[in-house]
Amino acid sequence: MALNRLWLHSVRTRFWRWLADRIVDAPLEPILHPSQGRLGWLAAFTFLGHLIFGGIWLFWLPQPFDSVWIRVSLSLLALAYILPAVTRDLSSPKSNWVFGIATWIQLPLFFSWMFWMNDANAAWLASLSAAILVYYHMTDWRIAAGGTLLGLAVGAGVASLTYPGELHYALPMEQYVVISFSYLMGLMLGFSSANLRRARLINMLSTMGVMAHELRTPLATVNLMGDVLAGLATSDLPENKRKRLDELGQRLQNLVRGMNRLIDTQISNAQLMRLPRESSLIDAKALVSEVVSQYPYKTSRERECVAVTIQENFAFSGSRPLFAQVLTNLVKNALHSLAATSKVIEPGDLRVDVGLHHGKGRIAISDEGMGIPHDRQQRIFEPFFSTQSGAGSGLGLTFCRNVVEAARGHISVHSEPNLGAVFIIDLPVRHPTE
Repeated sequence: MALNRLWLHSVRTRFWRWLADRIVDAPLEPILHPSQGRLGWLAAFTFLGHLIFGGIWLFWLPQPFDSVWIRVSLSLLALAYILPAVTRDLSSPKSNWVFGIATWIQLPLFFSWMFWMNDANAAWLASLSAAILVYYHMTDWRIAAGGTLLGLAVGAGVASLTYPGELHYALPMEQYVVISFSYLMGLMLGFSSANLRRARLINMLSTMGVMAHELRTPLATVNLMGDVLAGLATSDLPENKRKRLDELGQRLQNLVRGMNRLIDTQISNAQLMRLPRESSLIDAKALVSEVVSQYPYKTSRERECVAVTIQENFAFSGSRPLFAQVLTNLVKNALHSLAATSKVIEPGDLRVDVGLHHGKGRIAISDEGMGIPHDRQQRIFEPFFSTQSGAGSGLGLTFCRNVVEAARGHISVHSEPNLGAVFIIDLPVRHPTE
């Protein structure tokens, strides 16, 4: 009996862990495969689709209650996909909400409403079933699952208010079976696709993590060379040679420290989809001060260009080592952007600000560097996409986004080419009493 209880407890624990990992805590993807090109195609397909099918149902195979103004309105609603406010930052809450509402209105709500208004005929039964499957193709399967049920309920309610006669919901059982089948197939395909994308990403990152780990052996040799040079700098040599040897030793050791930080990032990326969701309390001021002071700057001028401003301190929940790596990545990127400019960096060219904004804690890292082109800003958080041609792995900002989102926060970028960039991290504020 005790063995059975332990087995049941183990199964129950694994199930709840799987449920939390794959469904509850997995990041939402309100816009599947976000890119300007994909949204452009979706806007064109939706815009033309409503006009074409409106013409079919209005003039060729007339369907009751379909109208020109409804089709034109839905076609114009499709243009929301290509609004600059949406495409500028596809990871922002505003873009996700606009996309989600526009898609929900055009698919489950509209097709459900017309299904009931046209007495649930065969044409609208097929259209509603297709709309459900298309909805799963456009957004996260969890959003599609809830949005479809909500659209069916709201569509039926709107139909009961707008139908000129008495609306009968007692349909043949075959129609309910067809709709349920479409819903379940969409749910299954959406869940399978999400798992496939997740497995591919984990496999690629695991391979990179192993490769990064193997680099530690040659780096240990380089570090020993730095120690040897530092030892020679203390021997009986002319002053200029001792100074040169000491400088070379320090540069080698800084290089090793920087490479080890990069390796730590890649190994963490190997667990990208399984980041620890710790509940330890982190002091933002202390974290920023520690990262800025311990960063392996190449020169004293780099160190002097960093300015830290604490407008108002706050605390938040998360993994301190991972957040330290996030800030290190952002500082590194900012310094690289400054180095790419032709001007000499000055104090204050890289700023780290800590404060509160609309009830949330905010850490902002801004620089006066090269900036990021507008057409790349919505892609910089994608895995393996890098603005540093041949120099970046394309995983640093993906790592940053996942760490921040694991702490229920949000990271965004605002930039103008040749005028610098600012990365903003907004986090829920926590208090020691919580």
